[in-house]
Amino acid sequence: MLQTLIKEMGVLILAVFLGLFPFNLALDNGLALTPPMGWLTWQRFRCITDCEKYPNECISETLIKRTADRMVDEGFLEAGYNYVGIDDCWLEKERDAQGHLVPDRKRFPNGMKAIADYLHDRGFKFALYQDYGTKTCMGYPGVLGHEARDIQSFVNWDVDYIKLDGCYVDKAKMDEGYPYFGKLLNDSGRPIVYSCSWPAYQDNPNYASIAKHCNLWRNWDDIQDSWSSLSTIMTWFGDHQDEFTKYAGPGRWNDPDMLLIGNFGLSLDQAKVQMAVWSILAAPLLMSVDLDTIRPEFKEVLLNRDIIDIDQDSFGRQGSRVWNKSKCEIWRRKLSDGSYALAFVNRRDDGAPYSIKVSFDSMKIPNQAYEVIDLYKEEEERSFGPEGEFETRVNPSGVKFYKFIPKKSNEINRTT
Repeated sequence: MLQTLIKEMGVLILAVFLGLFPFNLALDNGLALTPPMGWLTWQRFRCITDCEKYPNECISETLIKRTADRMVDEGFLEAGYNYVGIDDCWLEKERDAQGHLVPDRKRFPNGMKAIADYLHDRGFKFALYQDYGTKTCMGYPGVLGHEARDIQSFVNWDVDYIKLDGCYVDKAKMDEGYPYFGKLLNDSGRPIVYSCSWPAYQDNPNYASIAKHCNLWRNWDDIQDSWSSLSTIMTWFGDHQDEFTKYAGPGRWNDPDMLLIGNFGLSLDQAKVQMAVWSILAAPLLMSVDLDTIRPEFKEVLLNRDIIDIDQDSFGRQGSRVWNKSKCEIWRRKLSDGSYALAFVNRRDDGAPYSIKVSFDSMKIPNQAYEVIDLYKEEEERSFGPEGEFETRVNPSGVKFYKFIPKKSNEINRTT
């Protein structure tokens, strides 16, 4: 029996394997060792399917190819955004006579394999949406009852990443269904990143189980293109962080949802907030924006290599909100080189920059001397510590984002 389980789940270390339920390592797939980065259709393009009325915005082969080309030309691929994903609304409304999923014949005339080939030829990986229920959230065929058949289609199409939503299915079935689907993905023989919406549909998610079966997972509500939505999600993550932060790490990531940056609802300051806090959270950086029309200042935020490096830090430990007073917050993350990323966020809307003055204890960093670098390059580099309080001024609904680098003359405290 042991040999059979090992064959199903790949090469396992016996000492780790003994005593564990077989599914526990079903997603030990070696993927997503840093948070995935890329571009998805949903937030910006939703379920636009009328290509005659909206030729530049409909979910189609043309949109995917155009976006991939733009990502190469504008440096997004080079910066690490290497997944290109189609969200809901890519299917025909009915399966074929053999029960297979069928891409929309007009909008994807060459099929999904052709999309995968186009993306792979340019250095991208192909992400695709489905739903664990009988239907997707927008009413297209879901995978329930067709799991093995549909995964074989994904394999045939050379899909690299599956986002599995949770509409039109009993919540009680998710605790077995999502692990089952993940095991089938692993058994398929093709490396496929598994993005689950499992906890977003449950009141009391079992994060220990979720982290064993998914590479990343949507924790809560869908993000909408507004500061109000972004702010609400940040508050929820800060208030609930003790429930799930400890489960994040290489191959397993909490997902607060897509980046809104470059669309209609965020100011430049607010866009900087999202990029900063998402990198503290070790969140997937999944853009959803029209790259043909994005303004240069928002593109600059998305391509900030220093902040991308924070998000992609090899330590893989998710940061958290460590201070929350007077409608201002500090979000902190310890990094692999012993430095700290700290985002000072101003939630106030009273019309002027607000001064934040805090102690080492408030920032949850060791008392020592630091070089402090502004990751948005709005301030000159400065020194701070080992005594005193750190002070900064932050715009309304804005952020100051710093990297605190221990000076070499100090002994780096590697405790958290």
